[in-house]
Amino acid sequence: MPAWIPTPLRQLGQRLRSAPHAQGELLGWFEDKAHSRGYVLSEGQRRVIQCMAEQLAALPAGQPRSLYLYGSVGRGKSWLLDGFFQAVPVEAKQRLHFHDFFARLHQGMHRHRLLDDALGATLDELLGDCQVLCFDEFHVHDIGDAMLLTRLFNALFERGVLLLVTSNYAPEGLLPNPLYHERFLPVIRLINGRMQVLEVAGDTDFRSLPANREHQRFTRGHYVWPGNAAQRLALNVPDGPPVMLEVNKRPLRALAVDGRRALFAFDDLCEKATAVIDYLVLAGQYEEWIIEGLDDLSECTLAAQQRFVNLVDVLYDQDLHVTVIGRRPLEDSLGGPLADLMRTRSRLGQLHRVEP
Repeated sequence: MPAWIPTPLRQLGQRLRSAPHAQGELLGWFEDKAHSRGYVLSEGQRRVIQCMAEQLAALPAGQPRSLYLYGSVGRGKSWLLDGFFQAVPVEAKQRLHFHDFFARLHQGMHRHRLLDDALGATLDELLGDCQVLCFDEFHVHDIGDAMLLTRLFNALFERGVLLLVTSNYAPEGLLPNPLYHERFLPVIRLINGRMQVLEVAGDTDFRSLPANREHQRFTRGHYVWPGNAAQRLALNVPDGPPVMLEVNKRPLRALAVDGRRALFAFDDLCEKATAVIDYLVLAGQYEEWIIEGLDDLSECTLAAQQRFVNLVDVLYDQDLHVTVIGRRPLEDSLGGPLADLMRTRSRLGQLHRVEP
């Protein structure tokens, strides 16, 4: 969890259980934190915080309603989720990136595939007696995942788990592909029926504010173009030899490894059959990444585009130091039809530019 969240917020969560007037303290805490970073809360954020406080107050009676937060990139959804997570006055809680959880869910269900209730057994392993589950960056890309989501959400609600989910998309905007969207409607109905859906709106992109950059390793990274010898020398980019790594029992090449620093080719990470779980394993091994060879994504396959989106999501969520060496300016590198590229553009746009 980010270092800026103080221990006293746990005490606030405890007071919320017994003192309704203390609900205003959650809003006051968020207001103070926003002020320290040089901005004020949007009306959308204030409305979400009030709903969060109401659900925290309802938690002891076992009657809280799950929350689904959506809005454009940079509107503070993850920031709100982190504050809520810390304020929850129970120990049985988890805050997970949805990519991470879903990858592990698939693995567990495959491992328990011979059981009558593979999903239940996997949830027992992943969640235990979890009462509050926070999912950041919720989105859906294929119909296979969509069909599993109906079962997953039903199972979580049956377990009495309080969900807080953030997404760039309103429920109706999930899996917009007209070939599959109708089959995803049960999930949309489930979200709208069992969760309070709230838009986190506002005109400010909080990721662009200088104060926010100071708290992240990711935003201290670089986007380098065209990656000439002088630029590489200035950034101390490691120089070979290539190393063949074993990731989830499969080979994956690194162009160079230097301690906790690793240089990867875009093609090896995104054009090959890699998965989110591979990026998560590598994120645990290397804290500084250099990714070389990004070209115009619009000329790549949709699968490669989606892998790159997923990769940036993982690196951003794990808050790793990232340098991307592109073959053209950043604005010319992130074309493509995927709606999720909006989030990737926002995140890579926070990197320091190194150009001729």
